[in-house]
Amino acid sequence: MALPILDPNAPDFTRRYVNLADPRLGAQALEASDEFFAPKARMLNPEPAVFIPGKYDENGKWMDGWETRRKRTTGYDWCVVKLARAGVVKGLDIDTSHFTGNFPPAASVEAAFVAGGAQPDGATEWSEIVPSTTLQGNSHHYLEVTDGQAYTHIRLNLYPDGGVARLRVYGQPQVDWANASRGEPVDLAAMENGAYIVAANNQHFGAASNLLMPGRGVNMGDGWETRRRREPGNDWTIIALARPGTISKVEVDTAFFKGNYPDRCSIQAAYVKGGTDSSLVTQAMFWPTLLSEQKLQMDKQHYFEAELAALGPVTHLRLNIIPDGGVSRLRAWGMVQ
Repeated sequence: MALPILDPNAPDFTRRYVNLADPRLGAQALEASDEFFAPKARMLNPEPAVFIPGKYDENGKWMDGWETRRKRTTGYDWCVVKLARAGVVKGLDIDTSHFTGNFPPAASVEAAFVAGGAQPDGATEWSEIVPSTTLQGNSHHYLEVTDGQAYTHIRLNLYPDGGVARLRVYGQPQVDWANASRGEPVDLAAMENGAYIVAANNQHFGAASNLLMPGRGVNMGDGWETRRRREPGNDWTIIALARPGTISKVEVDTAFFKGNYPDRCSIQAAYVKGGTDSSLVTQAMFWPTLLSEQKLQMDKQHYFEAELAALGPVTHLRLNIIPDGGVSRLRAWGMVQ
């Protein structure tokens, strides 16, 4: 997996929420009007798009994304994507990286909720969540969505044709907690359950949202890594848990971080009522300690149970890494309140 380049100009929703169109979570490109030059599935690749000069296949220039043929009839091209989880879409990134003379002049996005795991059909009702929007070549197009409804599928429409390198659909999964918990501890810090990153003081080498992804990291680029700290203090990130709960077990995984893992870590926690995400940054400095400072090791899964303080139900965690470095994953199992 290529090391993702963090765009400092990207809006907060790209760091806070899970990409519901990530095939690693189960998303699929189901159907497209055309995929002559490049297949629809390539558009969902979690790695950044690349350009390989001089690479051609039997249909023409190889492009890293979904690309349709030049349309010589009326109409437009489209692709239907099954999201990995039903969720409320917070924003999208329609990325035309490396598409210059072959990008779509405009695009729109529709969404639908199809119950029971079924696929959309002719009777499916689609709602426009992004109206027709002008696109540029070789650019990220960050589009905020305020619809508020949960959806299972989205349809990307290209006017009239062209290529899109990557499609990201950032959102908050909807979980049936009555059936999900069943009296057993749940990973309340899992992004697929609805947890998200509120803030992080530094994400120079790796996004803090990687901490909440499923599975173990695949390499050093698949984790949260800060720059080398040259001043006093320590680095931190704040996580909003999927649901309020009492944390009984924590995992801090430093997979692949060897010469750059944190020396120590600690976790603070609180049950937050009111306020906004931005107001939590100051509050979190004074939250009670859930896990006191613990020594960490390179490339290792660290589990903490007896070390956890009995704080009762909490809604947020603040992970402190001391003084800096990289952590691959954070897990926080607890009973849903």
